[in-house]
Amino acid sequence: MAAMNAPLPVARDIAVDLAVVRAALARIRAHIRHTPVLTSRSLDDAAGASLYFKCENLQKVAAFKARGACNAVLSLSDAEAARGVVTHSSGNHGAALAWAATQRGIPSWIVMPSNAAVVKQNAVRGFGGTIRSTEPTLTAREAACAAVLAETGATLVHPYNDWQVIAGQGTAALELLEEVPQLDVIIAPVGGGGLLSGTAIAARGLKPSIKIYGAEPAGADDAAQSLRAGHIVPQTDPRTIADGLRSSLGDKTFAVIQSMTDGIGTTSEDAIIRAMRLTWERLKLVIEPSAAVPLGALLERKLPVGGLRVGVILSGGNVDLDRLPWQA
Repeated sequence: MAAMNAPLPVARDIAVDLAVVRAALARIRAHIRHTPVLTSRSLDDAAGASLYFKCENLQKVAAFKARGACNAVLSLSDAEAARGVVTHSSGNHGAALAWAATQRGIPSWIVMPSNAAVVKQNAVRGFGGTIRSTEPTLTAREAACAAVLAETGATLVHPYNDWQVIAGQGTAALELLEEVPQLDVIIAPVGGGGLLSGTAIAARGLKPSIKIYGAEPAGADDAAQSLRAGHIVPQTDPRTIADGLRSSLGDKTFAVIQSMTDGIGTTSEDAIIRAMRLTWERLKLVIEPSAAVPLGALLERKLPVGGLRVGVILSGGNVDLDRLPWQA
């Protein structure tokens, strides 16, 4: 086995540009929601910047993941689609792929760790996906995916390390900048990197001068470590309530993040919880912990955006209401 910090291969061929993101938006537009952009003077004051929140928690399946999954499914040929799709996911991507597959009338298999949140397992089933439960390790998840592929001939739609998925995720930033073109900065949470990669490609294509930052929990800071190291540092022991951000970067997403972003801000668990609660209170929006990470980084002044106009992508709103992080 390779050493923990040994360099992993990186895909240098970035196969997505602004034109590809625009084509993805044209492909999925009839199936997704054009989510609103909200502002809050009190949150501006707390962050020291003018914030514009792109509300992907109001997206289909309550997460931006609907965009990438929908683009990937609609990009399949009829012969490929007939065999169905498979992925491994702790929740939001799995629900999104199940939803997108059902929209096209094809089967989907979602490999989920046995400790996945019940609300997310229920969402996958509710959208028509077949769950294959496995141990909560990447090795076990990939092995279960391989078994489904061998049984069914389905197409693997990776949660983030897939160019069609990346292009679909970039459509959120495309909408945001078309609505608020004066933005100086866009911040997106980063786990596997699909959203941040797509955001960077779309935003840089539309406005080359814009700054692009990622935000991640301090207890799952592999993206920040990877940028410092110049190669992918795998996530080995993530410790954060932001369950959607526990993945390692992929070779495709790292290639984009390394070449097109301006840095990663990390944030404490306390700040994530505070940001989540403030968003519920001030914007009246239900967001999940992963979606609160960018605001958490802003509240802790982890990014150089003071006085600027900042777009913040609220990535999702799938929350177990019986286990809210601020409850004893």
